[in-house]
Amino acid sequence: MPVSRAGHQPTNVEDVEDVDILEVEAGVQVPEATVALGVPVLAVPAADGGTPGDPSSRGEATVRLPAGLGRVIGQMGEVARALVPGEVDQGWLRRQGFTGKPGQSLVLRAAGGAPAVVLIGMGDLAGIDAERWRRAASALVRASGDGGGISALMVPGELVGAAQPTPTDGGEIGNGPDARAVGAAIAEGGILAAYRFDAYRSDPPPPGIDRLVALSADAGLAAGITSGRVAAGAVVFARDLVNTPPSDMTPRRLADLARERLEAQDGTEVEVWDEGRIRAERLGGLHAVSRGSAEPPRLVWATYTPPGAGSAPHVVLVGKGITFDSGGLSLKPADAMMEMKTDMSGAAVVLAALSACAELRVPVKVTAIAPITENMPGGGAVKPGDVFTARNGKTVEVLNTDAEGRLVLADGLSLAAELEPDAIVDVATLTGAAMVALGPGVAAVLGNDEALVDAVRAAGARAGERLWPLPMPEEYEAHIESEIADMKNMGRPRQAGVIAAAMLLGRFVAEVPWAHLDIAGTGRAHEDSGYLVKGGTAFGVRTLVSWIQDLAPEPSAGR
Repeated sequence: MPVSRAGHQPTNVEDVEDVDILEVEAGVQVPEATVALGVPVLAVPAADGGTPGDPSSRGEATVRLPAGLGRVIGQMGEVARALVPGEVDQGWLRRQGFTGKPGQSLVLRAAGGAPAVVLIGMGDLAGIDAERWRRAASALVRASGDGGGISALMVPGELVGAAQPTPTDGGEIGNGPDARAVGAAIAEGGILAAYRFDAYRSDPPPPGIDRLVALSADAGLAAGITSGRVAAGAVVFARDLVNTPPSDMTPRRLADLARERLEAQDGTEVEVWDEGRIRAERLGGLHAVSRGSAEPPRLVWATYTPPGAGSAPHVVLVGKGITFDSGGLSLKPADAMMEMKTDMSGAAVVLAALSACAELRVPVKVTAIAPITENMPGGGAVKPGDVFTARNGKTVEVLNTDAEGRLVLADGLSLAAELEPDAIVDVATLTGAAMVALGPGVAAVLGNDEALVDAVRAAGARAGERLWPLPMPEEYEAHIESEIADMKNMGRPRQAGVIAAAMLLGRFVAEVPWAHLDIAGTGRAHEDSGYLVKGGTAFGVRTLVSWIQDLAPEPSAGR
């Protein structure tokens, strides 16, 4: 999906001032502006018209269209001018239910095949952030319908860097995202909303949209589109891994696909450990969980080293890779197994994040460790009451074989700690308690370093992936104390399940700053919404990439 930029001032469009054509997703040359303005769908951001920072202006719903819209509409012909008048009829818009709230869309379509105009809600000017641009792009994709074609999104200069509340300074007005951040958000929202997993359909439907074009006067948008395309491409890679049926996405297949993608990228090295190496390296947790399956386990160890990485920060990402989780001998109910092909989301996320960092050439060394296995109730399966020894020598009593993710992560985190990196972050669909506590839209984040947790959470906010911090009180260590081993793999029934799991993981990171993302609720979408598509979400890829870019000692090709 190459990204390019067309010419300079559009030819033969004298009335369109300071508008260029920027391509988000494409396979061919960007059209000239005269062609682009004839696209089937033109999306127009519509703010609610309130005055930034003036709460009293938000009472009556008003919609404000961007300045200069008339000039653009003028190039689309008489029908388009009739669809979008110079003066917006606020009463008519309200009767259509359009208030300009974020992600809302109103399609204005005329007969005779004339271009459609879609009003895209952006909400209050005082709150336009990158996430609203993601939602705008995804709303355009969904409003464009099926059958392919090109859709264009206006990016008015007045909405780039728009004033918005800054939560760090007592609510005073600050600046919204710059053109680079807006470009990245548009690419991410558009590409991810257009995502489909049709590999197993005998007659897949046509693509909803072939290309998304952004109309903007700011050249900074192009750089953002480039980085956003890379991040979205990594998410698509991870989503494909997660959505593939479990009998096809075995530990061996997942390891092979990861190696195939990562070895093709500059600066990246990949090792895949087989079952013999796993035993030799004393990965007792991974070996224990794998014993009930006919499929052998794997561990993927990938490292991206940027050019001149002598003083570059080093971070290690660890991801849970259970390609199917039956619960083992502590068998899950049938309904609970139906989505368990997504239990390897953590592994997919960390491998995809490393891939994006390599493609963006972020000046940070990144290692990804993904312990991968099935959790099955075969004849050799680990039994409730068994004890195993993890890589770091600590012993764990297994009382519930369905609490297996923390067992494989224990070995992965031990390996990570031995590298003595600057930070460790793990990602896992770990506990049902995370879904109970936070629902499907917010992931839990815990750790042993408040600054790291805050930094990851801030990166998630920019990426549109919400994280909520949970405490790790010292007295809760008692929840995982075992009568016969160093610890047990489950806490107290119906008490702080997310925290108990994190408490166990924290015993394997030594003194290294560490953050844990429990994405059990956010890792799967149960319906299409915005740029989420039903199935695996690959939640965490964009958060990790954004956080790693923050660590760069000097500006990188990112947001």
